Amino acid sequence: MSIFEIQTIDRAPEGSRAPLEKLQQTFGMVPNVAGVIANSPVLANIFVPLFQSVHSGTFTEPEIQTLLLTNAVTNSCTWAVAFHSYLALKAGLTSADVQAIRERRAPRDLRYAALSAYARELIEKRGHVGDAAVTALLSTGFRPDQALEVLAVSAASTITNYTLNVAEPPLEPMFQEHAWAPDGAGHAKL
Repeated sequence: MSIFEIQTIDRAPEGSRAPLEKLQQTFGMVPNVAGVIANSPVLANIFVPLFQSVHSGTFTEPEIQTLLLTNAVTNSCTWAVAFHSYLALKAGLTSADVQAIRERRAPRDLRYAALSAYARELIEKRGHVGDAAVTALLSTGFRPDQALEVLAVSAASTITNYTLNVAEPPLEPMFQEHAWAPDGAGHAKL
């Protein structure tokens, strides 16, 4: 059991209630990760506007889910891999592309493959990706501003992935079929 309580809207610290209400409106539920984040009003009030900005940026929802799933795998965050596998499929990624990302392979879709490779390299190299990585991303039709926008998605992932890795909340039943483990155990086929 985690020392971090999974907050609900009515039990959360006062400063975390408005951000949780926004997430409730977006998802129709408050995911466990948000309930954990709500223990810190400072973190909740940084994360929710960042989350909203990421989802109202220039990337399509399948592109965002490609980035978020790649980040979750790269950060070895089991809860987030299951959650973003579910959302990626819902957003229209093929099960083959989702499975490829979960296995640290390139998706078949060239744009998703470029995004996934760039996101993984950003995390693994702590941002020191160099011109070649940016050029590879741009060669698939993305723009220079989007190479920087990926950093906002990475920041949102860092907040959620690290929160989840620290607190280890349970995975909601609706995401169980997408359970994942970084060592290969539990890599459910989609």
